[in-house]
Amino acid sequence: MIRQNLVEALSRQVNAELYSAYLYLAMSAWADRQGLKGFANWLHVQYQEETAHGMHLYEFILDRGAAPEFHPIDKPETEWDSPLAVFEHVARHEAHVTDLINGLATLAMKENDHSMYMAVQWYVNEQVEEEANADQIVQKLKLIGDNGGLLLTLDAEMAARVFVDPFAGAAAN
Repeated sequence: MIRQNLVEALSRQVNAELYSAYLYLAMSAWADRQGLKGFANWLHVQYQEETAHGMHLYEFILDRGAAPEFHPIDKPETEWDSPLAVFEHVARHEAHVTDLINGLATLAMKENDHSMYMAVQWYVNEQVEEEANADQIVQKLKLIGDNGGLLLTLDAEMAARVFVDPFAGAAAN
């Protein structure tokens, strides 16, 4: 059985992952309204990933014989000034999530819960990729500046992203 303080921490992370999904869905809707269908697609795939992350943690709690706690999901921001502003927000948000994940790993170590620690390690590694992806897009958007043609080229590139469930066929832990 998992300790209650770990259940509480994991439940807060489920909430954070579902908030992330909600945020990316709002960003996708914003991009769609701007006519940037590729950006909308990239952000929608991110929504799907964050939902999968939240569900994976939820299932981990259940697999450990505990009941997840449910908290309200905050309303995300819905308006941005530009694609650059969106992805700067993405970069800040992913840095925040990294801090949350690192806190979970530290707590799992402190509580000597090896199963939780191993499960959280996947997220520790995932956050390196998440932050790098956000930074790469921010850097591209800064280089593009006000060049509409290059923005549309990047939009077309973003349209190629597809969702691949990182947990398909895998055990929850």
